[in-house]
Amino acid sequence: MKIKRWSTMPLLLAGALAVTSGAASAAAPSSADAARGSATYIVSLKAGADPAAVAASHARRVGASVSQVYRHALKGYAARLTPSAVRALSQDPRVAAVLPDREVHITAQTVPAGIRRIGADVSSTRAGDGRGSVDVDIAIIDTGIDPRHKDLNVVGGVNCIAGNLSYNDLNGHGTHVAGTAAAKDNKMGVVGVAPGARLWAVRVLDATGSGSWSSVLCGIDWVTAHADTIEVANMSLGGSGSEGSCTDHGMREAICRSTAAGVTYVVAAGNASMDASSSVPATFPEVIAVSAIADFDGLAGGFGTPTCAYGSDDTFAGVSNYGSDVDLAAPGVCVLSTWRGGGYRSISGTSMASPHVAGAAALYLSTHPGATPATVRTDLRAAGTFDWTGDPDGTQEPLVNVSGF
Repeated sequence: MKIKRWSTMPLLLAGALAVTSGAASAAAPSSADAARGSATYIVSLKAGADPAAVAASHARRVGASVSQVYRHALKGYAARLTPSAVRALSQDPRVAAVLPDREVHITAQTVPAGIRRIGADVSSTRAGDGRGSVDVDIAIIDTGIDPRHKDLNVVGGVNCIAGNLSYNDLNGHGTHVAGTAAAKDNKMGVVGVAPGARLWAVRVLDATGSGSWSSVLCGIDWVTAHADTIEVANMSLGGSGSEGSCTDHGMREAICRSTAAGVTYVVAAGNASMDASSSVPATFPEVIAVSAIADFDGLAGGFGTPTCAYGSDDTFAGVSNYGSDVDLAAPGVCVLSTWRGGGYRSISGTSMASPHVAGAAALYLSTHPGATPATVRTDLRAAGTFDWTGDPDGTQEPLVNVSGF
């Protein structure tokens, strides 16, 4: 039987890492520059001036230490200048302006709306404050994880796809899931619910995002063998099937044994807009099944402006499965997270909702070590909120909330 990742087609979010001006006002010379009596300036020249000739003249006349000469986008040059040289050049009729050089850098770390919506920014770890990490291990059973992504703490993994020895993500989905659960709080990129938690890449889906129960069982088996290390496993994947039993000699039995070993499983409810009772593993009682809501501003109230065409703010996501098998809801629409190749993207689906809860489980376990998977599920549900609308089955599951963890 084939399985697939539970997310929709990716939507590229341009400009996740843009270069911007580093200050709103003119930069003052650093203490080192002041000690030497000089700092770097940009000398802009008037039309008709020869940048190279003027730069050479200023080097001779006022001791300008020229580092760059601009001829096309701007006429001028960059140089280290003493305060007296700045005053002198400001009087040169060929000079249009003498401007202090300024720093530029990648934009500051983004706290995605979903992270704020579930209270991770005010939890014990205060996701987004640029420091700290969560001392928990999370397995991402998916397409793998980019082990070189600087925003992720990938500590190891396994490959269960035939013909490949690496757990490197060749699709992007697993890397995205990993970032929502545990991207580092490092002042770059994004931040996850359980920032910096140790991530284990369990590759059970191929580069197209497809796989089979046999590969998923390989992943569950590996996680169970490492249950003394791994506390939480996320499965943003699924296929059709029935509930089965803990003695069915198949997927349900494997999950039962793994949860009995102490691993909390969080899974996506599925994206078929139907009852999750026919979706495996979401229908299994031992897992925490997660549906998706749309949240665009990180706040309750329904006032956020949609950033993609997947519903209204604070409403149930139309693609999400529902029903009595679903335990929690989480943001799953236009979710910004990490992507293979060191980048970032925004995509949608219950695949994106599930790792919010996996991160929440990790955060809970960081302060409740040894809690059973059943206890984790019960306490996460008890902490949830109901400040959203549109559940199609009339029995609203709580929205995960970690503000008190």
